[in-house]
Amino acid sequence: MKYDQILKEATLLKRYKRFLADVSLDDGNTLTIYCPNTGSMMNCNVLGSRVWYSEIQDSGRKYPHTWELVEVDGGHLVGIHTGRSNHLVREAIESGVIKELQGYDSIRGEVRYGNQNSRIDFLLEKNDERCYVEVKNVTLGEADGKGYFPDAVTTRGAKHLQELMDMIQEGHRAVLCYCVQHTGIKEVRPAVHIDKDYTQLLQEAHKKGLEILAYSAHITPQEVTLQKAIPVVI
Repeated sequence: MKYDQILKEATLLKRYKRFLADVSLDDGNTLTIYCPNTGSMMNCNVLGSRVWYSEIQDSGRKYPHTWELVEVDGGHLVGIHTGRSNHLVREAIESGVIKELQGYDSIRGEVRYGNQNSRIDFLLEKNDERCYVEVKNVTLGEADGKGYFPDAVTTRGAKHLQELMDMIQEGHRAVLCYCVQHTGIKEVRPAVHIDKDYTQLLQEAHKKGLEILAYSAHITPQEVTLQKAIPVVI
């Protein structure tokens, strides 16, 4: 995924009200930008960090600038825009990078399914075969190369796991794909120290047949692409 514009660099002053961040520009001015991440952004919102943001021209939005990347400790880049993860995974499926999800005739996004009338990120189909793919963005990394999900307690994530188990029970294939937008993460683990209930449910879902994948991204201020599979430690 190439950015359709040159990202602008700034220095993070603070993130607040969940969806806003203040950054300092080179000329000394302060700019308020939109933060497209509902998580805690643990380790990704440190005062003084280098950040990169995009701008939507003539959008009519109150905050037309959007936070895209942050440089974390160790010089690694992290893509904090969770809305990019589905695009990255779809691109990786269609280009053949995610080998486990090849061989289907069609791919549809945001398809309603299940008893709770939810939306699955991707539904892959071939004849009568169905594969339900849920995507999660991973940004929480530690210095030892371990990455964790979630970075905050997630009732929504637990709900998705239950819905995927329901699809398995109906005889369909179900896949959880971690989109790792952090250049320092070498493996992904459930964050039991943050959300014990999610971890236990993930382990249960895995035992019942949920496939769990993780693919790491190559990240620059010009483009982000998923490149290779990395281990998932359940």
